[in-house]
Amino acid sequence: MRIVIIGGGKLGHQIAGNMLERKYSVKLIEKDKMKCIRLANELDAEVICGDGTELEVLDDAGTKNVDCFIAVTGSDQDNLVASQLAKRVFKAAKVIARANDPRNLEALRTLGADIAVSSTEIITNLIEQEVNIAEMHLLATLNKGKAGICEMTLPQDTMLEGIMLKNITLPQGSLIISIVRGDSMIIPNGYTVIHAGDEIAAVCDGGSQQELMKVLGAKRKV
Repeated sequence: MRIVIIGGGKLGHQIAGNMLERKYSVKLIEKDKMKCIRLANELDAEVICGDGTELEVLDDAGTKNVDCFIAVTGSDQDNLVASQLAKRVFKAAKVIARANDPRNLEALRTLGADIAVSSTEIITNLIEQEVNIAEMHLLATLNKGKAGICEMTLPQDTMLEGIMLKNITLPQGSLIISIVRGDSMIIPNGYTVIHAGDEIAAVCDGGSQQELMKVLGAKRKV
């Protein structure tokens, strides 16, 4: 997997280290020269010194058709611009952006990134998850990013069609808290029946998010 990261601060450094441990190809963009030198000495990754909101720098980093682009600078504006360029110009398969200010989560998600997050653990899970990240949105983070409230719309060919919640095995550390069906919102209990097109909101910790997406995203075999 090829990954490009913009932002060489603590979060960018941690994510790059996590991905390198998994033997992925990582390129890191940072505009501070001293940080670039430190990162190059500490990480076995190519470090590009430049502004990740500029087309030439993104091109030099090999952003075109990259498997995953991650914007984690300290500026939400820079993260938004970089995400837009990565998605629209360079056709990155997955774009994940950091929201330094929770109030910017929706703007980042709507205007640039596939999803906006604020936790190293959650970002790592999103990179590796098998379910399409565009299908699930992180609405908010809890407990300093260790957990989150996520939302996902069940596919039309969902395996969960007509099944009661009590009969669905959810991963430990997750809980379905609401269902939006058409114009109605349902506070579910064990006897609530699930249908295709339901918008499911759930609380889950970082360790259960990937498994929860597999459960909710499961489709019937043709």
